[in-house]
Amino acid sequence: MTSVQPHKKAKALKSSSRRPAKELCSECGLCDTYYIHYVKEACAFLNQQIADLEAEAHGRSRDLEQWDDCYFGVHQTMMAARKQQPIEGAQWTGIVSSLAIEMLNRGWVEGVVCVQNTESDRFGPQPVIARTPEEILAARVNKPTLSPNLSVLELVEQSGLKKLLVIGVGCQIQALRAVQDKLGLEKLYVLGTPCVDNVSRDGLQKFLETTSRSPETVVHYEFMQDFRVHFKHEDGSIEKVPFFGLNTKELKDVFAPSCLSCFDYVNSLADLVVGYMGAPFGWQWIVVRNDRGQEMLDLVMDQLETQPVMSKGDRRAAVQQSIPAYEKGVTLPMWAAQLMGVVIEKIGPKGLEYARFSIDSHFTRNYLYVQRNHPEKLADHVPDYAQRIVGQYQLPQS
Repeated sequence: MTSVQPHKKAKALKSSSRRPAKELCSECGLCDTYYIHYVKEACAFLNQQIADLEAEAHGRSRDLEQWDDCYFGVHQTMMAARKQQPIEGAQWTGIVSSLAIEMLNRGWVEGVVCVQNTESDRFGPQPVIARTPEEILAARVNKPTLSPNLSVLELVEQSGLKKLLVIGVGCQIQALRAVQDKLGLEKLYVLGTPCVDNVSRDGLQKFLETTSRSPETVVHYEFMQDFRVHFKHEDGSIEKVPFFGLNTKELKDVFAPSCLSCFDYVNSLADLVVGYMGAPFGWQWIVVRNDRGQEMLDLVMDQLETQPVMSKGDRRAAVQQSIPAYEKGVTLPMWAAQLMGVVIEKIGPKGLEYARFSIDSHFTRNYLYVQRNHPEKLADHVPDYAQRIVGQYQLPQS
């Protein structure tokens, strides 16, 4: 395993708080390496270039006349899946870990860029280049904090690796795609996860303390398709808190400004994406974006139970109502939040329609954030597909 020590020049830049993206920096790690020289071209918050990079990675960019392209990006197939034999301790059933291990064991790659946790903090991200299955398994479970995954890139070149798998989220993958030709690799595979609303470590602590009954015992959590936050605790118990009961006024400011100005929820530039947002409860959503992604998925297909994606319900009224509710920091009494959660679970959007609900809710919120806080960036920063999605709704006047 190779872990990272920041490049001296980049470290000085970080400590003086002069990141080129300033407050919008997502701490992807690029500026911790000598690839910082490319940051003005590569950074998702300085140079929005998803359409061009999609064409390079997938052979085409999105067809804006196709709503599925607008929402879910360039793709060949989508499905719902889960492992027949789940990995113990995985956040879901372990599809991401299994795929990475299979690629390493078969010699497709020599290393896997993934994120373990620090020795002192289960939520503290520690990017590594994993060289063994055990090191990959040590990275299972999401770290819901900003994570400098790309800080290991200069170690890739120094170690002589030629075949690499990178696991990451949208802002990291956009920067990676922009510099991938500089890495000296013969093969690069990109496995993405959908990502929204990361926080700093302090912000995570505030979220846990504001929301969970026992913040010190939370192992992991996720905003789930049943409109509840699911907290898993050390004793194996699951605590469920309805979205509508969250203390919105207290929590509005914990999310990173980069996440509040992001329009790549679905990780558009990965070869293969594994998440949950477009799948039924208990399943994972898999999006194959190109031939390389299909080759990756084929390695583990015999380990999976699969079913077609489905879509049910209509999200639009709920999204429109959520816009002013978020703006005003509305929080329902817990009994009402629980009741509303039960009702929406029965009649609300499911499958791909739930994914659209989540995308619409975040894109409208993020559009307003950029419009109000960085109006000079609005026209260039919001991709065409996001503008089309946001255009379905009535937004408050700024």
